[in-house]
Amino acid sequence: MNPNRLKYLDAMGIQVYVPRLRTDTTPVEVMASDQVDTSEVSLSKSESLEISLDRMDWLQLRERVSGCTQCSLAESRTQTVFGTGNENADWLFIGEAPGQDEDRQGEPFVGRAGQLLNNMLLALGLSREHVFIANILKCRPPKNRDPKPEESKSCKPYLRRQIELLQPRIIVALGRIAAQNLLETETPIGKLRGRAHRYADTNIPLVVTYHPAYLLRSPKEKSKSWQDLVMAKQMIND
Repeated sequence: MNPNRLKYLDAMGIQVYVPRLRTDTTPVEVMASDQVDTSEVSLSKSESLEISLDRMDWLQLRERVSGCTQCSLAESRTQTVFGTGNENADWLFIGEAPGQDEDRQGEPFVGRAGQLLNNMLLALGLSREHVFIANILKCRPPKNRDPKPEESKSCKPYLRRQIELLQPRIIVALGRIAAQNLLETETPIGKLRGRAHRYADTNIPLVVTYHPAYLLRSPKEKSKSWQDLVMAKQMIND
């Protein structure tokens, strides 16, 4: 086994040998959020507002999100956090909301929790460039509080359009709030993980696991998250 992969597995609390799962080695074209050239195709805010959400492409949707004022979070944010990664990815990871670092940098999962998420991906034989990462909310709630229902409702159409454009083969909900919003339930996360779900009215498989920030506080739970990720890998390969 590659020594680097052993290191990533160790970061996930996995101390036993795990056979490397087959991954797709076909080169993919990556379009990360900081690599998008909008010099010629970006729309003005007025033009973006004239297009219905269900007809928007990635750049038009990004423009709409960046100027969103649908809830009060627009007043306190530094910038919106649209999402990042491969816009043709099979894997979609969805967290709760941007934190302070994400609000400042405009990219999801860039702090300590983001570093652990990177290790989780690498343990699977993936990387941030192979997946797409987004959040339930596109703006940071003040003091990193939980999203309010009206805030999640305002952002829901944006996330739905991202999923429609991406057409992922698997969605991984990171944490209780992401899982409960995506599945429209109040069931505790402990009862949601370990089972196969479907997203809304689509046939897209959805797996629930713990948020990386929670795993930093409760490292003994890393093995459970690894089980969830292995299940997701098996589902996508079936």
